Amino acid sequence: MTRQEKTEVIEALKEEFSHLDFFYLTDASTLSVDKVNQFRRLCFNRNIKMRVIKNTLIRKALEDAPAERNFAALFGELKGPTAILYAHGAANEPARLLKEFRTENERPILKAAYIDTAVFIGDDQLEALTKLKSKEELLGEILGLLQSPARNVISALQSGGQTLSGLVKALQERA
Repeated sequence: MTRQEKTEVIEALKEEFSHLDFFYLTDASTLSVDKVNQFRRLCFNRNIKMRVIKNTLIRKALEDAPAERNFAALFGELKGPTAILYAHGAANEPARLLKEFRTENERPILKAAYIDTAVFIGDDQLEALTKLKSKEELLGEILGLLQSPARNVISALQSGGQTLSGLVKALQERA
């Protein structure tokens, strides 16, 4: 790869990382070609991108990002073969895919995950990452909680209204 090509890859990565709220660093080095292709197919079917890129290029792309993005915490994990996984949907989707694929395979291993400035390091974090809720799921839960008291009040008023109208009707019939 020429210096110009490396510069182009770094610039493309910078642009990509600037728009990503989450991504996963994995190691799939000992998988057979057939297994890697199978994993890539699963990624494609779930709209997850998988890219294998040299660690030095990833590091150079992350170094220029603002410090508040907290990319520096990932630098220690940029050793050995690295594949990046990311999607434009739920942050836990790549973790779920990794967990599902690893029921029958020993790899890919999770090196690190970056989610909204939080860094999860190590394969032991995979279980916690699969349980993360997406923004949509959290908003749905909050809306459900907010609607619950209103539903209770409306229900009480409606049942009270029926009781009150029944009493008025009974009093009219007596008079």
